[in-house]
Amino acid sequence: MEARIRKALAAGRADHIEIRLEQMTSSTVRYTGEDLEDIGARGSAGGCVRALVNGGWGFVSFNDAAELDRYVRLACEQAAMVGCSQRALAPVPAVVDSVINSVIEDPRKVSLEEKERLVRGYNEIIRKSPRIQTSSANYTDVHSVQTIATSEGAFVRQETVYCRLMLVGVARDGVNVQQAFESVGDLKGFQIVRGLEAECEDVAKRAADLLSAQPVEGGRYTVICDPKLTGVFVHEAFGHLSESDFLYENPDMLEMMAKRFGVDDLSVVDDPTLPDEAGSYEYDDEGTPASKTWLIRNGLLCGHLHSRETAAQMGEAPTGNARALGYSNAPIVRMSNTYLEPRESSLEEMIADIDNGIYAVGALGGMTDAEMFTFSAGEAYAIRGGKLAGKLRDVVLTGNVKETLMNIDAIGSDLEFTPGGCGKGGQSPLRVSTGGPHIRIRNVVIGGRQ
Repeated sequence: MEARIRKALAAGRADHIEIRLEQMTSSTVRYTGEDLEDIGARGSAGGCVRALVNGGWGFVSFNDAAELDRYVRLACEQAAMVGCSQRALAPVPAVVDSVINSVIEDPRKVSLEEKERLVRGYNEIIRKSPRIQTSSANYTDVHSVQTIATSEGAFVRQETVYCRLMLVGVARDGVNVQQAFESVGDLKGFQIVRGLEAECEDVAKRAADLLSAQPVEGGRYTVICDPKLTGVFVHEAFGHLSESDFLYENPDMLEMMAKRFGVDDLSVVDDPTLPDEAGSYEYDDEGTPASKTWLIRNGLLCGHLHSRETAAQMGEAPTGNARALGYSNAPIVRMSNTYLEPRESSLEEMIADIDNGIYAVGALGGMTDAEMFTFSAGEAYAIRGGKLAGKLRDVVLTGNVKETLMNIDAIGSDLEFTPGGCGKGGQSPLRVSTGGPHIRIRNVVIGGRQ
């Protein structure tokens, strides 16, 4: 196959040609309530060709590599039809490498029957709580083998194994409906989803406890975010603003470079080279080596996430953040493992300094619009006189990203990562992780009863 790929690349007529081949097998077990909604093992194989001619891209995807020469020719012909500029790609090393994701327990060696028993057991633990109305236990694993080759001489093979499980409990008392969830996942193997009985019990308890929580009073508060909420905030509210295709389409955002975005202790990073995290990889889907990128460093906005094309357009170095959701999609600029770096404060110290505030835990969801954001905390607690008080619900955080980052006045030491699935450009869910420690933010607008 390598000889066929190199022959096809050599025969193409373009400024740049890229071939990506992928083989994927996966298994899924999903319970909702008492019903087994999905179970099965699946597989797919295919590839794509991208060609660049005079600044125009051609893209062809396929399921059978037997006619690879023809697909390369078609992609080159498409590119030639739309090309009308001198758009370039930033240079990267033409790496030849083979990468295997080593796992402790390979999910392919665990039977589908055993996976179903495990997931069913978790679901039953959540459902047995008398206040739980419904539940969800959703397991998936993916084994992929990817080959990336370019006309510049790069030839990279990557093998990856990813396992993830999400647990959800939904409690109800009349019209009062509350939920709690837990998610685990990484590239280390099947053992990440074993032994989670206590977590299932905790999900059910947290959902039930929220039924008696007091609705929050709307206003401005000093808020402590737990690591999960910190990670989601950094990813959604700031990380997407750092993706250079967004910046290139919004030139006003470029004026903020090298401007202060927070206290000296504030640093935000995207790093696909972290070992075994959900968003980790060694080469992106253009064959560019992955690298750690500081987006904010010591309070200053200092970096962007790039593909080779956006790096050339902005005169910066590629960062290895061109990613695609499968061979039927072209790579676009995406995050990997995005997190706020830890410092030295403890949660206890943060709480002790607050007379009237909120401790927000987890994130149910949210939305962003340029620099504005809105997030719903999964659960929350009142802080009164430097101590945690009663449980709160319906806590919604709203604000401007830059103002909020500037108002961070304490950063914890307890860095944690949470697996997730990111959506962008119709490609969802792409495996990523979000992370951070506890952080304390002054003057946060909280929605609620007025």
